[in-house]
Amino acid sequence: MSQTSHETLVGNQFGSRAEAYLKSAVHSQSDDLSALVDVMRGRKAARVLDLGCGGGHVTFNLAPLVREITAYDLSPEMLEIVGNAARERGLSNVKTRQGAVEALPFEDASFDAVVSRFSAHHWSSLDAALSEAVRVLEPGGFFVMVDTVTPGVPLLDTYFQSIELLRDCSHVRNYTRSEWEAAIARAGLLAGSVQGFRLHLEFRSWVERMRTPEIQVKAIRALQTSVSSVATSYFDTEPDGSYKIDVALFTATKRAE
Repeated sequence: MSQTSHETLVGNQFGSRAEAYLKSAVHSQSDDLSALVDVMRGRKAARVLDLGCGGGHVTFNLAPLVREITAYDLSPEMLEIVGNAARERGLSNVKTRQGAVEALPFEDASFDAVVSRFSAHHWSSLDAALSEAVRVLEPGGFFVMVDTVTPGVPLLDTYFQSIELLRDCSHVRNYTRSEWEAAIARAGLLAGSVQGFRLHLEFRSWVERMRTPEIQVKAIRALQTSVSSVATSYFDTEPDGSYKIDVALFTATKRAE
């Protein structure tokens, strides 16, 4: 059996889906994105790093509000899409840079703010990535993380992780709110606010966005129709497979020296 590194898997999964993520309604417009923009207002002089930028929606929304923003992603194809879209939108303060979140190619204290949205559940090492985020933040710098979260109930957690992995084999883990708070503390950040959201996922576009193989789509649907009603009720599962997930926005600051 051939072996594939996690980084290669993530790059392959998202590189060929770059255009789909740029056009994704879920990623381009939602309450959590609006909230992220709101907490970043008033930082006109900020140098910002968008970790795991994906289709660039955080970058596009923050660029008019800050001095400079660097869209950072593992996928060169995704970055090409983001760079082209930024130019088309006249966002001259957008830069792109390719690499892994666990080893950032930036000097210490390079940024005033580090933000990330819907990327961390693909990271091979959450602690390593957060450590790097803290390293490149200037003392007193601002950190914002938005990601899907699991409720922490074993039955719900097992089910949620299962359908996520079936849909996208580069999935690593959705963490609970308490796991996120602990990871932020371990990184040495000072915790700020937490906001919660419910996000509706339309099933067909959800699987088509990742070109999930039909055999895995059927497996997801089989789980949805056979799992305990505790799970289907919690996730508001609809007859066509569409469902709702929890999303959390965490803010924190790096300790001033």
